Amino acid sequence: MHHRTVFYISDGTAITAETLGHSLLTQFEDLQLRQRRVPFVDTVEKAEKVVAEVAAAAAADGQAPIVFNTIVNEELSAIIHGCNGKVLDLFGIFLKPLEQALGMRHTPSKGKAHSMHDAVNYEHRIAATNYALSHDDGVRTSFSEAEVILVGVSRSGKTPTCLYMALNFGVRAANYPLTDDDLEDTRLPEFLRKYRNKLYGLTIDPERLMQIRENRRPGSKYASLAQCRFEVAAAEAMLQREKVPMINATHASIEEIASRILNDLGIQKQLF
Repeated sequence: MHHRTVFYISDGTAITAETLGHSLLTQFEDLQLRQRRVPFVDTVEKAEKVVAEVAAAAAADGQAPIVFNTIVNEELSAIIHGCNGKVLDLFGIFLKPLEQALGMRHTPSKGKAHSMHDAVNYEHRIAATNYALSHDDGVRTSFSEAEVILVGVSRSGKTPTCLYMALNFGVRAANYPLTDDDLEDTRLPEFLRKYRNKLYGLTIDPERLMQIRENRRPGSKYASLAQCRFEVAAAEAMLQREKVPMINATHASIEEIASRILNDLGIQKQLF
């Protein structure tokens, strides 16, 4: 196992630096990371403090830390580049080629990727999140305004997936849990059938479902392996019979699940 200290540095939220940096680092196996996110580095003093932290990490590790940098201020970015880490300037790598391709100079501005500069899109995300919360777990079953309706057994990942789609894509996502009463029938509940083109099923391996439910209700029938096996098998059979598209969420991340759902349903939304 290789150990390495990694810094994600920005004069904004550092979300872009961490997201892209983490995606790149996942391509390397057997890598144990000590990660440090440093947002809002917007003064010389803060930049110099980070440089000192990188130096301390280098001395402790005996090797240069990896530094993902998205600072747009040239003076502050230059200070970071002077540290004794391996600096990867995520904006610098792409801005020059983009300027050439677009035939125009960029306007340095921090935090635009994760700010409220587009009030309409921001309000759209908030409205979608409120919709997901108010239509969670079958609390409301009037789904006429929904763009996606997730169905599956309890604790199969419907709620976090709905919230992720709402927060990141502004998608109005609702979900409905298939209960024992629903599963006794071989068909979808009547009120769901009229929304068939919006439906998407989530399933999960029974053993994993048991672990999740055991943490919620230890020792209950709800968490027993027999109950989990019954519900998963019955739900999968129902969804297959009704020709509802379905994904197994056992080993998939929320990001992957959401992307697959939106792609399969043909929903094109901008990632905010």
